[in-house]
Amino acid sequence: MKTTPKTTKRRSPWTWVPTLYFAEGIPYVAVMTISLIMYKRLGLSNTDITLYTSWLYLPWVIKPFWSPFIDIIKTKRWWIVAMQLLVGAALGGVAFTIPAEWWLQGTLFFFWLMAFSSATHDIAADGFYMLGLDQHQQAWFVGIRSTFYRIATIFGQGVLVMIAGNLEVLTRSVRYSWSLMFYFMAGLFIALWLYHNWALPQPTEDNDRGKMGAGKLISELGDTIKTFFIKPQVVAGICFMLFYRMPEGLLAKVSALFLIDAGHNGGLGLSPAEYGLVQGTVGVIGLTLGGILGGIAASRDGLKRWLWPMVCAITLPDAVYVYLSYAMPDSLLVINACVFVEQFGYGFGFSAYMLYLIYYSRGEHKTAHYALCTAFMALSMMIPGLFAGALQEAVGYRMFFIIVMVACSMTFVVSAFLKIEPDFGKRKTEQEEPDAHECDRESPNMK
Repeated sequence: MKTTPKTTKRRSPWTWVPTLYFAEGIPYVAVMTISLIMYKRLGLSNTDITLYTSWLYLPWVIKPFWSPFIDIIKTKRWWIVAMQLLVGAALGGVAFTIPAEWWLQGTLFFFWLMAFSSATHDIAADGFYMLGLDQHQQAWFVGIRSTFYRIATIFGQGVLVMIAGNLEVLTRSVRYSWSLMFYFMAGLFIALWLYHNWALPQPTEDNDRGKMGAGKLISELGDTIKTFFIKPQVVAGICFMLFYRMPEGLLAKVSALFLIDAGHNGGLGLSPAEYGLVQGTVGVIGLTLGGILGGIAASRDGLKRWLWPMVCAITLPDAVYVYLSYAMPDSLLVINACVFVEQFGYGFGFSAYMLYLIYYSRGEHKTAHYALCTAFMALSMMIPGLFAGALQEAVGYRMFFIIVMVACSMTFVVSAFLKIEPDFGKRKTEQEEPDAHECDRESPNMK
């Protein structure tokens, strides 16, 4: 029998689910992708850009450790609305500090504020989704929320970057153009805050917080961590979580910088508007199609059957950047085709990674264990990104992309040690992904 969540204010899910997950995607894109392009346009070196922006992964690495306390401090609805207001303020802060003499310190401070607010918003929104919808609605809208998260990705790293690029042409000022774009984003988020303050339902279950108490929560958290590290194949599993995507961790930020870097520095010299088309539109479409195909393949034959094709898919297309760095094509069509191939392969190969996180999380505390897995996922992108820019500047783009290809051997090595049940992934029962849009969140240009 279908149960409907009790609410004091009834709203159709269509009035808030799409906009909630659109709002969840925008700040992540701003922190992980738009910041890269902005800092490059403002003249920061690749070493500094990758170092500073990779540290912004930290809130997503540690969010499993503070997520339990959101349940006992205010309601999830309160956290959503409060964090959206804080994100809007942070976006306004970035816009305000770009023209200042202390622009680097100021923008980094507000990006940090945005990152912590966005990670907290993720926790509250995902929990609220389960409180505000019954089981049938949760299943029905899981695709809708992923779609609107993807739309936020296209809007953020595609449309917004294009807007900033066009403003550069109109105003003849890089700083003023990016400041105007961030003011626009701040206004957009203030509008989302006002809308969600009205549109979000008020489930009665959302008020039933604090039943366990802080002491009990800390004890439960300790038990969760303990059981996570005594699972079978724990060493192989953690190595897989950390190293499967190591080549992408190196490539992610540097590939974006390569596309927009000037030709005399070894880059392709794309304008922000061209970059928005290549990565924000064509690349995201390739990533999406690859992810859909990967999910279909795994659901038909199981993860074990498709593991090695997916390993090849996530690694071998990285060779397109070796080609681009040597060929230096002028044709936007060729560049789009290469990025599409790389992103399609990443989307297909990333399916194996996400399915393995679900596989490893099975059993008691599966939701909390999955959250810990996603912390390792964020860490796997954060650590390589910290030194990727310095490595690139030391050896140049061409040699850097060759090093990325050599690093792909690590992906094959850690995959070889996995032991996966043959039938896992074939049927969708209780293997539903606890955080279905995490895959959307992890485009190679949003890390």
